[in-house]
Amino acid sequence: MWWRSIAVWAVSTVTMLVLAGILPDFQLQSDNGDSATRIALTAALGAGAFGILSALVWPLLVRALLLVPALVLGLVVFFLNGGLLIFALALVPDGRGEANPETAVVVAAVMSAVASATGGALAVRDDDAYRRRLYRLADRRRRRGSAGAGPSTPGTVFLQLDGVGHDVLRDAVDLGVMPTVGAWLGAGTHRLTPWRTDWSSQTGASQLGILHGSNYDVPAFRWYEKDTREIQVSNRPTSAAELQRRAIEHTGDGGLLTLDGASRGNLFSGGAEQVALVLSVAARRGKENRSRAGYFAYFSDPANAVRTALSFVAEVGREIGQSTRARLTRQRPRVGRGGLYPFIRAFATVVERDVVIAAVIGDMLAGRSAVYADLVAYDEVAHHSGPVSRDAEKVLARLDRSLALIAKVAEHAPRPYRIVVLSDHGQSPGETFRARYGLGLQDLVRAGCGLPVPRRARRTHSGAEARAAVRAALRRPVEEGDEKHRPASRRSEPIVLASGNLGLVSFPDVPHRMSKEEIDARHPALLPTLANHPGIGFLLVRSEAHGAVVLGARGAEIPLADLDERPGPLADFGAHAADAVRRTDSFPHTADIMVNSWYDPAEGEVLAFEEQIGSHGGLGGAQGHPFLLAPEVFSPPVAKGAELVGAQQVHHVLRRWLREGSGPQVPLDESRHEPAPDASFTAATVTPQDNSA
Repeated sequence: MWWRSIAVWAVSTVTMLVLAGILPDFQLQSDNGDSATRIALTAALGAGAFGILSALVWPLLVRALLLVPALVLGLVVFFLNGGLLIFALALVPDGRGEANPETAVVVAAVMSAVASATGGALAVRDDDAYRRRLYRLADRRRRRGSAGAGPSTPGTVFLQLDGVGHDVLRDAVDLGVMPTVGAWLGAGTHRLTPWRTDWSSQTGASQLGILHGSNYDVPAFRWYEKDTREIQVSNRPTSAAELQRRAIEHTGDGGLLTLDGASRGNLFSGGAEQVALVLSVAARRGKENRSRAGYFAYFSDPANAVRTALSFVAEVGREIGQSTRARLTRQRPRVGRGGLYPFIRAFATVVERDVVIAAVIGDMLAGRSAVYADLVAYDEVAHHSGPVSRDAEKVLARLDRSLALIAKVAEHAPRPYRIVVLSDHGQSPGETFRARYGLGLQDLVRAGCGLPVPRRARRTHSGAEARAAVRAALRRPVEEGDEKHRPASRRSEPIVLASGNLGLVSFPDVPHRMSKEEIDARHPALLPTLANHPGIGFLLVRSEAHGAVVLGARGAEIPLADLDERPGPLADFGAHAADAVRRTDSFPHTADIMVNSWYDPAEGEVLAFEEQIGSHGGLGGAQGHPFLLAPEVFSPPVAKGAELVGAQQVHHVLRRWLREGSGPQVPLDESRHEPAPDASFTAATVTPQDNSA
């Protein structure tokens, strides 16, 4: 270990000498000049002082700056590092080291990056040194926790690749884009199982069901609740906290991770005590909110901080270049990718990934029993570049390298670990509803109601999880456009919300769910306008005469009870579409009109009601087909020939696997939990690899 530190010091010294020769405002000699030996000694002293200060002072600075928003901290990193260098040079005798503030920032950034690369390269080439470092970190964490050796029973790491569909994963393996996953499948150590989402094919519903065992009454990513007169948005911290509370109340179960668990980068905690970047606790104030502590575990290493900041800048440049190329080549379909989006993408694909992976590694070295982490990089890029685009493919390759790193760390953890990789939904391609027809869903609804339609309607913002994570990190309210807690529009006008290719129409002045007859009496043209539009697949409304019915083009009206024999407008959406629609119809907060876009089964395309060319949230195509990749040592998730349907069933599979590994037992009487009332419708820092720059 000592020789590696000396090697890093020597490389830092050489780097400082090179920079002194290149940069005019950075000098390592007195004004009268010095000998080469004296200059080299000055560089060695400066590099040594900078390294010691980075090791001793930097963690204290980061801990003091935990109150600074995460993205701001990423930018402040450069200036803090420059300040440490100026102080280090001031410690050199006779004042031979000198640099102005701007130059110090550059020199410090380069030195930290070079030192990190050198240390990492030496660690890779020296397996014994790498192993010793892992064991030392593990021992340190165990001493801070409970005494004694790590448990012999295996722990489980659940890694959620947000938005990666089953077919996308298979194609990536076949093309060699994800060699780690390919090696697992080729060696037969892991089993790949597809599963089907509920109608609401999005992270809010899926992850709530997976972590807490219930996604009852989550009809979409965002929806209006008439009893509270508020809009719930899954990626708003207050909404996430409320949804988690409701799920716990519904099941009587604290969550999948209640015993010795950790939740990293998720919308919900899963009952874990250890949380980092978890949205449902982001709204808390005071010491009980430990979600931001994950930043300290990563940014306390100055090399990590500088490398991530540099990778962040590189990713911003990469996105600007890719979006410019798409615009110049007139790529279709295409959505706007300007404004803050390049920074949001960089946060999702660099900062969030690095912090979450570092936290997972720390959990493994601490020997925790169950860890669940969400990596949102692919989902964010696929929304704007397309789910099968080259941009998204590159993100999959970087995620695969993160999986390889986790697998490597598992070899050195204080207990054996089983790695489960899963997704919460897929994504379906297709242009936007607005791009194809020149108006949005809200415009169409207003036209059907006889209300004026603005010439230029406001663009709908993306609902990607990364956007909420950024806003939470910046301590800004997670509001999107018109999505205020209490809508300010006239109560007689409809509230129209979009969740991918799923639309919801609610009339806030009517306290109950309006019937088809009531809607027809008030706006006789509305339902025919929607049902007969070529961009609409089907509608769900409640009828006084027949109960809930599905409406389609040319007057199609089929009661839910008859959908199995007469699928009508649902015929193209698959065998489980009828069950998914029935289940959503049972929710108390289902909208007055549920609108699912057109779907082309031949091409797998849908029409998003948001500005996304890769979307999810409704029925149709790959968005409803995520995957579950688990070690063969676990029992099969379902019986041979059966299908895994719904996030709640995935939750029960994961609970069973934790029991099989003698992992955490969720404190709940199974007879009390099976089935849920709505289930009848369902059949420490180890440096992560730099995968960005």
